[in-house]
Amino acid sequence: MGCLNFDASRDLDIIPIGRVAIDFNPVDNNRPLEESRVFNKYVGGSPANIAVGMAKLGKKAGFIAKVSNDQFGRFVVGFFNNCGIDTSNICFAKNGESLGLTFTEMKSPTESSILMYRTGAADLELTADDVNEDYIKRAKILLVSGTALAKSPSREAVFTAIEYAQKHGVKIVFDVDFRNYTWKDANETAVYYAIAGKASDIIIGSREEFTLMEGLICPGNTCDIKTAEIWHKHGNEIVVVKHGKLGASVYTKDGGCNSVKPFPTDVMKSFGGGDGFASAFLFSLLEGRDIAKALEFASASASMLVSAHSCAEAMPTASEIEAFIAEKKSVYGEDVVLV
Repeated sequence: MGCLNFDASRDLDIIPIGRVAIDFNPVDNNRPLEESRVFNKYVGGSPANIAVGMAKLGKKAGFIAKVSNDQFGRFVVGFFNNCGIDTSNICFAKNGESLGLTFTEMKSPTESSILMYRTGAADLELTADDVNEDYIKRAKILLVSGTALAKSPSREAVFTAIEYAQKHGVKIVFDVDFRNYTWKDANETAVYYAIAGKASDIIIGSREEFTLMEGLICPGNTCDIKTAEIWHKHGNEIVVVKHGKLGASVYTKDGGCNSVKPFPTDVMKSFGGGDGFASAFLFSLLEGRDIAKALEFASASASMLVSAHSCAEAMPTASEIEAFIAEKKSVYGEDVVLV
C-alpha cells in the first residue's frame, strides 16, 4: 500500500493543533537535574516539534494553538515564523495563562526524564471559538495531539477541529502523545482517546499508549495485531505502533504489515525521536512513498533526533535524512533496519 489520497489543491500540508511549550535542556548533561546549572532554551511540545519537522522537510505547515501573551509566547511565534510555519491561527492568552515549561534531565544516554510545569497552561485554554473552519479546510492533514484532549476547553476545541476536518475531507492523524500529568485517571483518558481514535485516519502511538487507549474497548491488550484490527475496524487506514528502541510496526487496512528497527546512532537522550519519526513518516506519505520506504525514512529521522541536544531545532531536512541513511547502510548493510 502506498500513501493515502491527499487533496493536492490544499495549500497547507498539515495543521497540528495543541501543545506548544518551552524546553530547557541542560548543557552540562550526564548528571542529575538538581546539579545542572546551564540550560539552552528551545521551542518544544510534540505538535510543535512535528510542525517544525514538516517545515524543515519542505512542507507547508500551519498551527492552531493558544500561547502566553509574554516573552515566551512571542518567542514561539517568532521561531515558527522563521521556520516558515503559518502562525495566523495562533492566538494569545488573555487571562495570564503561561506556556508549559519543560526541564529535561539527561543523566546518561539511556536515562532521561522531564520535569514539567503546566499549571494554568495556555494551550489547554484553546476554545472552540478559536478554531477556524475555513483555515482547516485549507489543509491536507489535521494532526491532533492527545494531550490537547486532557482538559476543557481545549478538548472541545479539538473535537470542533475534527468535525471541520471530517466535513471537508481533511485527513486526521491522531498522535496519542500521552502525558500522565494532565489527566485525572486512566478511564477518562481511554474515553477521549477512543473518541479521537474512531474519528481519525491514521493513529500513531507507543505500545503502552495503545494499551491505555483501548482500556475500555479491549482491556489489557498488548497485541499489536489486535490493536491494528480494532482501529482498522473503526476506519483508520494506517496504525503505527512504536516500541522505542525496539523499533516500530505499521499496519495498513489492506492487511499489510511492515516493521523497522532504529538506525544505529550515538544516543544523547531518550526523547524527541517520536516527533522526528512522525514528521518524517507523514512527509513520506505526502510524497507518495510506499509504507516500507516511509518507515525507513521515519526511523532514520528518529535516530537523528535522539542523538541531538534539542528537538525542534534539530529536526533534519530531507537531504540530511537521505545522507544519514546512505551512511549507515554503507557501514551496516542495506537491510540494517529491516525486521
